[in-house]
Amino acid sequence: MDVNLISEKFEAYYSAGGEIYTSPGRINLIGEHTDYNGGFVLPGAIDKSITAAIRLNGTDRVRATALDLDESCEFGLEESDTPQPLWAKYIFGVCREIAKRGGKTTGFDTVFSGDVPLGAGMSSSAALESTYAFALNDMLSLGFDKMTLALIGQATEHNYVGVKCGIMDQFASVFGKAGHLVRLDCKTGEHVYYPFDPEAHGYKLVLVDSCVKHELVGSPYNRRRESCERAVEAIRANHPEVEFLRDAKHEWLEEVIGRISQEDYIRALYAIEEVERLLDACRALEAGDMETVGRKMFGTHVGLSVLYEVSCEEIDFLNETAKECGVTGSRIMGGGFGGCTINLVSADRYDSFIATVRERYKERFGIDCKIYPVVISDGARKLR
Repeated sequence: MDVNLISEKFEAYYSAGGEIYTSPGRINLIGEHTDYNGGFVLPGAIDKSITAAIRLNGTDRVRATALDLDESCEFGLEESDTPQPLWAKYIFGVCREIAKRGGKTTGFDTVFSGDVPLGAGMSSSAALESTYAFALNDMLSLGFDKMTLALIGQATEHNYVGVKCGIMDQFASVFGKAGHLVRLDCKTGEHVYYPFDPEAHGYKLVLVDSCVKHELVGSPYNRRRESCERAVEAIRANHPEVEFLRDAKHEWLEEVIGRISQEDYIRALYAIEEVERLLDACRALEAGDMETVGRKMFGTHVGLSVLYEVSCEEIDFLNETAKECGVTGSRIMGGGFGGCTINLVSADRYDSFIATVRERYKERFGIDCKIYPVVISDGARKLR
């Protein structure tokens, strides 16, 4: 990210300097489709971010420029002032959600740019929201804690963009810490940092983008969520303390065979096993055992592909290629039906893996996959 360029453009547009804030995109090492099951996720902030120059302008208007799109927009701070460009709605939504929580907002001038790849599952939108939530909280001395900043970003998605997302993306962007993943308990909101420095152990972390996204008829996300809810309801008849599948034991799921459909059973089986895999991976991280972490990642992919059925031919091919290349761990990352695989690769196999996966994927599908090496980095912060 060229911070100097952002500063120069801000001065060119607004005839003075601005303060610089940044927030990162994120990866999720393991723990997929666990949030609505009351389980855990294990994200980390990455070295790809949205960065903005900002200066309060003493008015009730926001003047914003999206540098990468070469677009500008001006809007007010009242509910009726919703701007038209989607990127501006993120900034506007943050301002409105701050106001709803009692924060005094004011107008400002801003220019932003980013290097979080769009459409690759690294949450550029959460990075954008977190940049402005963090910046305004700091510049206006609003006193919101980090969790509130994450919730402001999530509410922006819900109320101004129309995406009913969970909290993980914004949480990771705000709470990120270099050299660590953060385990978020989606049931209680508690979080714990786990050391994760692959390069110190002779590994690299890289995303391989399939550059495909399959749109399926109906809502596969909602259907899977409903399956899990039906399984919980059946288990609760015997074990009333079960609120989410995260609370259920494997043998309790076995007790309801015949009372739920086969489809509901395999969806619930995946969710229960994924909670166990994530906790196993956390213990392995504490021990510096990357090989076990990698096996758990492969296990997650099998679960997502076979039991949860959210993978696709292209992603399964990338995962199988990773396995054949001796990659330590690989799985689909995100909601499914396309997107990226996340790969933990020993440094001595990295170059060979990248060359092989590029060649084989192009040969099989006629598409160039994209490669995104990532480093775990700090969360939202002021640069200067």
